[in-house]
Amino acid sequence: MAFLYPVFMDLTDVSVLLVGGGPVSFRKASGMAEAGAVITVVAPDVVPELAALAGTVWQRPYRSADVAGHRLVITATSDAEVNAQVARDAQAAGIWVNSADDPVNCTFILPAIARRGPLIAAISTGGSSPALAGRLRDAVAAQVLTEQAAAAAVDLARQRAEIHAAGGSTESVDWTDRVQAALGGESA
Repeated sequence: MAFLYPVFMDLTDVSVLLVGGGPVSFRKASGMAEAGAVITVVAPDVVPELAALAGTVWQRPYRSADVAGHRLVITATSDAEVNAQVARDAQAAGIWVNSADDPVNCTFILPAIARRGPLIAAISTGGSSPALAGRLRDAVAAQVLTEQAAAAAVDLARQRAEIHAAGGSTESVDWTDRVQAALGGESA
C-alpha cells in the first residue's frame, strides 16, 4: 500500500460511520468529534465514553447498508471479517474507509497527531509502523510545537487576515522576516 499523499480535512458536520464500540473506536472518535464530525456508531457493545461522543448509536451488529449516507467510514472491531466487510462495502459505495491496524482494508490511514493551539503535526510511516510514528510525533511535540510556536501561528494568522482585509494577497508576501520575528528572532 502506498499512502503517500497527506491531507488535512474539514470534518465540520461530516457524517462519519464508526463500526466498533471499544477503546480503539473511542480514541479515533475523539479526534473526529473535536474536528466537528457527526459520528454514528454501530456495535453490539459500546463503551459509555464513545456513546457520549456519538450523535447516533446503533447498538447491534454491522449491516452492509449502514455505510449509506456517510462520507467517511472507520472500522475498529476485533473481528477481521467484519472489518474487511465494512471496507468492501464502503469502497463499493465510493466512501473513504480506514480499518484500524489493517492497512490492506484502508483507502486512507490516520497519522500520529500532535496539537498545540492552532498547530498540528501529523507523522506517518505510510502504515508500516504506527509505533514509530507515535514516537516521532512525541519528539516533534516536545521539540517543535512549543508555546512560542503556537503564539507565532496566532500572530501570523492575524497578520495574514490584516493583509486580506486591506484587499491584498498573501501569495506575494515574503514571510521570512515575519516568521522569524513571530518566533522571537531578529527581523532582517
